[in-house]
Amino acid sequence: MSDLATARIVHVPFAGDGAGTEPLTWGQRAIWNAVLRTAPNDIYFNIGRLLPLGERGRVTDLPRLTTALAALLERHEALRTRLCGIEDGDPRQSLAASGTLPVTVVEEADPERTEATARALLNELTATRFDYGAEWPLRVGAVCHQGQVTHVALVLCHLAADGHAAEQVVRDLRLLVGRGSAGRAPRTTPLDLARDQHGPAGVRRSERALAHWEGFYRTMPPTMFPRQAAPPRTPRFWSGRLVSEALMKATDVLATAHRISGSTVLMTALAALVAAEGGHTAAAMMPIVANRASEDRRDLVAMLSQDAPFLLDTTGAERFTDLLPAAWRAAMAGYRAASYDPVAWEALRERIGRERGTPVHPYCCYNDQRFFVRPPDEGPPPDPAELRAARARTEFGFPATEDKLGCRYCVHVTEERGLLAVMLTADTAYLPPPRIRAHLWALEEMVVASACGEAPALTALPALLERGETAA
Repeated sequence: MSDLATARIVHVPFAGDGAGTEPLTWGQRAIWNAVLRTAPNDIYFNIGRLLPLGERGRVTDLPRLTTALAALLERHEALRTRLCGIEDGDPRQSLAASGTLPVTVVEEADPERTEATARALLNELTATRFDYGAEWPLRVGAVCHQGQVTHVALVLCHLAADGHAAEQVVRDLRLLVGRGSAGRAPRTTPLDLARDQHGPAGVRRSERALAHWEGFYRTMPPTMFPRQAAPPRTPRFWSGRLVSEALMKATDVLATAHRISGSTVLMTALAALVAAEGGHTAAAMMPIVANRASEDRRDLVAMLSQDAPFLLDTTGAERFTDLLPAAWRAAMAGYRAASYDPVAWEALRERIGRERGTPVHPYCCYNDQRFFVRPPDEGPPPDPAELRAARARTEFGFPATEDKLGCRYCVHVTEERGLLAVMLTADTAYLPPPRIRAHLWALEEMVVASACGEAPALTALPALLERGETAA
């Protein structure tokens, strides 16, 4: 069995075009503010990915990997960018033209344990907060068996990459290892983006987006979770996780029937449950948006994601599915307002809070982290019996806890083994663990029932949540 304590470090030199210093982009400023609110628990924002390199008989040795890593850092400026000015309270991004990247290398003698060793290495690399001013925003570990690299562990600092960018890094490294090239380089850079956002055109775009946010802040409930429900646990934040074939298939059925995205189906269902939880007639959520609609940003490794406003009025709707058309329109309008100056955004929220006489913040976010959302399966939809039977295979657990987080209800959507995985991290003072489980159970029940033609009435959602606390 390998021992991570005996790992060795290989230093990989790299160089790229350009160097310089610019203000933080809007996405970087937004995540930096979140880091400051969460520290010292900001390891929560570390992004870890595992890249298998030994599939289908492929062979990769360490020199080939280090050559690919050097090319990766040359290709993506964000990976050789650190912060400066932190001590002065005015952080800026500083791009280096060259440097050396440390790579942790672990030898695994047992070929059956290479993946387990790689996951242990990934966990170790992820478990330390980044030194934002001194450390490169990419940590790399490699697991080798008999001189061949079987897995690469990658950990990215959130200031350099969002979830989409992390998948881009994995894709490009796979191509650089396998082919020696990842194709055309991105058309723009984080420094270009910063110059644009802080220029006159960027200021105008931000002002248009914030005009939409102003309407959101003025009409939403001041917060979705206004009252504590229980003494907080220690650690205070718990994550419940549902992995469901039934939810995946039922979401596809509703997305196809209503001609909207599956992500909107899930967000609408969660918003309806949040409204029911707090007794509200409207639900305010902040979906995280990739901001990659333009061609020059689609393959850019950078922190581009920002919150968007999503306000769903439930009045006048009888059943859950009645909400979907309006939810789609609200989501599209919110996505167009998801790129803005976070400093002006915070000032706007505080001003409207003063004018309303109460702090205004949903404390409720939604993050669909899927890099690619596959289209629904062709052919006839699953019948109700098939969907109900699939629920028996649903898995649930509490895989993680956190001491500190700047939200009360935070949902992440991914896919695992081709199944839909939904993780809800909540403040246990506002949503105790049994209630976290109830929201995930009710999400699955609501979407599956609707796909079976039995959409629940909105008035029945409080009772549905009560059932979820004790449902097997």
